[in-house]
Amino acid sequence: MSDQNFKTLRDYDLTGKRVLLRADLNVPRHERKVTDTTRIDRLKGTIDYLCEKGARVLILSHFGRPEGEQNPEMSLAFMLNILEERWNTHVRFYTGDIGENAEDFSHSVEPGEVALIENIRFHKGEKKNDPDFAKALASMGDIFVNDAFSAAHRAHASTEGIAHHLPSAAGLLMEEELSALNSALGTPKKPVAAIAGGSKISTKLGVLNNLVEKVDYLILGGGMANTFLFAQGADVGGSLCEKDMVDEALTIIEKAKQSGCEILLPEEMVTVTELSLNAPNENTPSTAIPSDRMAVDISAKSCEQILEKIKDCKTIVWNGPLGVFEIRPFDNGTNMLAQTVAERTQKGEYISIAGGGDTVSALDNAGALNDFSYISTAGGAFLEWMEGKTLPGVAALMKD
Repeated sequence: MSDQNFKTLRDYDLTGKRVLLRADLNVPRHERKVTDTTRIDRLKGTIDYLCEKGARVLILSHFGRPEGEQNPEMSLAFMLNILEERWNTHVRFYTGDIGENAEDFSHSVEPGEVALIENIRFHKGEKKNDPDFAKALASMGDIFVNDAFSAAHRAHASTEGIAHHLPSAAGLLMEEELSALNSALGTPKKPVAAIAGGSKISTKLGVLNNLVEKVDYLILGGGMANTFLFAQGADVGGSLCEKDMVDEALTIIEKAKQSGCEILLPEEMVTVTELSLNAPNENTPSTAIPSDRMAVDISAKSCEQILEKIKDCKTIVWNGPLGVFEIRPFDNGTNMLAQTVAERTQKGEYISIAGGGDTVSALDNAGALNDFSYISTAGGAFLEWMEGKTLPGVAALMKD
């Protein structure tokens, strides 16, 4: 997807304009405290830019799944202090209905001021993408800015519907995300390698089918690798394996051959008889795992073989861990691969893009998070993009 297909903040005179900013503040919390400020911190660039340009900023976001009901447990009120602290600006809060009162409130916001609108999913019209609700939302703004790539796979009123009523633009974070993703699978520097891990291929069939047509190497790890090995006749012992997905795995293998994509499966696994912290383990050929053992990681030897194979690649796309990284030492395989990709990225040898699901946690655990070219905080949206799907929230920004 080219950067030229959508408008950005730089395309508008924002002075005095009411800017409806769709953000994703659906952040992790424990006992009403935010436990990870990543999404908040990454929005600061857009907030600062809008305020410096004299925009009146009104933020739309969801939190949890209140299913169209007013639910105090899912109110955004708990976020005000952390937003003010991380963004270093006062944030007003609007809790009223969406309609004339909200429109009146939007006019009361001063240039350079920020206001947060209560959880947008408290309204039934949001998830239904109700045209009247989208129009009511639009009455609060002069320009719509979407900076929530992680919610862009949803065709909701605040992500898609509103864009049909207002001049629209991508926020700085959305622009950065789309630029990075385009450099990974849209118009990448070749050769391209994709690393796909995780427990199941059933949840990533679309991803795998799309990747084998786009990349030169597809590296599989985790339970997903076991299913592919089993499909080719390997004995995977007691390892996590979707034995009912053999036909799908074989179809992907055949599709990869036709597309000139080489699928790399680990030749050796770290196996245990029972999974626990620091459990006794040994390296086992991946095609002959005894019935009383299970694969929980790829071995150092397998890592070295993979790294040698992809050493001349220019672009790396990563989704999912290669082992049970939450339980040490079965994070070693993921760590070794992640750290090497990070090192090569820092040397200018790789463009590396990662995201989705447990990927961010796994790379953080490896100490490699800050050394990749780009880390997407999106889960479902990142996976749907990897599937080659059109994301409604992005498509809405592409209108003439």
